[in-house]
Amino acid sequence: MGQKTVVCPLYCPILIPGQVIGQTQQRHRAAEFLRFLHTIEQSVPENLDVHLIMDNYGTHKTAAVHGWFARRPRFHVHFTPTSASWINQVGRWFATLT
Repeated sequence: MGQKTVVCPLYCPILIPGQVIGQTQQRHRAAEFLRFLHTIEQSVPENLDVHLIMDNYGTHKTAAVHGWFARRPRFHVHFTPTSASWINQVGRWFATLT
């Protein structure tokens, strides 16, 4: 009998200098992503801008998420090109750890 693999969405921005805010969720929907954005908002001092580099997953582009960003001008969103997983710094970071 084979082993069961469990995949869990991970939200993990890398902040300079070397601080990481990470969070795992059971699901990867807009609601969970918005909760994570709230965590970032509470964790980063208000005088700092926040730049998020994200993939093009649909969860990151819902109307609720767009509205959240529209109300928070210090948050700047940058999307990685489609099919460019090699650019994903979080993936590279975890590859180094394992």
